[in-house]
Amino acid sequence: MGNEPLIDRRSRLLGKGAPLFYREPVHIVRGDGVWLYDADGKRYVDMYNNVPCVGHANPRVVEAIAQQTATLNVHSRYLHEGILDYAERLTGHHDPALTSVVFTCSGTEASEVALLMARAATEGRGIICSDGGYHGNSTEVRKLSRFRAGDNANPEFRAIPYPQTYRPLKNDADASELTNLYLAEVQKAIDDFSANDIPLAGMFVCSIFANEGLPNIPERFMKDAATLVRNAGGLFIADEVQAGFCRTGRWWGYETSDFVPDIVTMGKPMGNGLPLAGVAAPTELVDVFREHTGYFNTFASSPLQAAVGSAVLDIIEEDDLPKSVTEVGAYLRTALRELQETHERMGDIRGHGLAIGIDWVLERESKTPDREGAADIANRIKDKGFLLSNMGSFGNMLKIRPPLVFGREHADLFLTAFEETLREL
Repeated sequence: MGNEPLIDRRSRLLGKGAPLFYREPVHIVRGDGVWLYDADGKRYVDMYNNVPCVGHANPRVVEAIAQQTATLNVHSRYLHEGILDYAERLTGHHDPALTSVVFTCSGTEASEVALLMARAATEGRGIICSDGGYHGNSTEVRKLSRFRAGDNANPEFRAIPYPQTYRPLKNDADASELTNLYLAEVQKAIDDFSANDIPLAGMFVCSIFANEGLPNIPERFMKDAATLVRNAGGLFIADEVQAGFCRTGRWWGYETSDFVPDIVTMGKPMGNGLPLAGVAAPTELVDVFREHTGYFNTFASSPLQAAVGSAVLDIIEEDDLPKSVTEVGAYLRTALRELQETHERMGDIRGHGLAIGIDWVLERESKTPDREGAADIANRIKDKGFLLSNMGSFGNMLKIRPPLVFGREHADLFLTAFEETLREL
């Protein structure tokens, strides 16, 4: 019978359509470091879940949870030094301009806070996003998720084509021209808001365009786009929910993409599985936000969040995970590019650190996306004990995003299985 009874029960209790990965879903019962184990004892290398960034069931995180819950956990409207210590450490890893933080429980909530903050500070409403991005599931945040360029159904949102060099707006453009073409799309959105008497609040994008497909961003685009937005009276918001906490080998994706945002959203990896997210910004922006909204969150800014968040920072710092992420990521990308030379379906290999994408195509010259082929690879490699997925704006990118403790020995295991899968095709 396999997992069918469990799947049927899940559909009944959670509703049909609650998403599951893979043609044959995996029943996971235990995790340890980079490893996940199913109900039959089979183990898998986790190459997708960036939530447990310092590893599944990390003993130091487990200890922090146990100690704090055994001592105290209350809501945010009491004084507690641990929360302030954590906020101080967290902002200390950001650009010096980002001095204060608003804690939340999810990336969606962080996105909501960022929108409210930008609109309160600028008194504007218009938000520029990218086509194919994703920032959360609330009613307002959904409006800038997977938005298509030219779709004006939501008058306060405008989507631009996400900047990339692999399938660019103009194939024969040199680097400078391509940057200017994408910047012109930002200016077009700004001008469109102005023509419709909608004051600009800002631009909201993932700093590495992770959901769009981890594109190679044309040079200077992020920095110059931020300048255009600020000159028009808006603020530049960087979504670091996927890119942050050393995913790229740098603490933040905005460092990798060479710009400084006005507002930063954070989430998934902050609590290694415990619901912890937040927004970092200059103190004056946070003060305006609090004055305008009276925001509070029952479960955010809690002693438990602070203890777990601090434990995650301890592990990243003391184990020098940025260095490991940089080295292992470079090793894996180099090996994949060597395989690419003899496998035409691997159209492009890109990314930073342990955020890596393989653009799966029907054939290399046309760069035609092959979503079904990418999904097939994900399912085949799952059967060999490696969990990844296909995503991106065309659904054809194999996304490799393991916990930060993923090492070279795990990369070698994956490369062996991946090469076997390629031969089977």
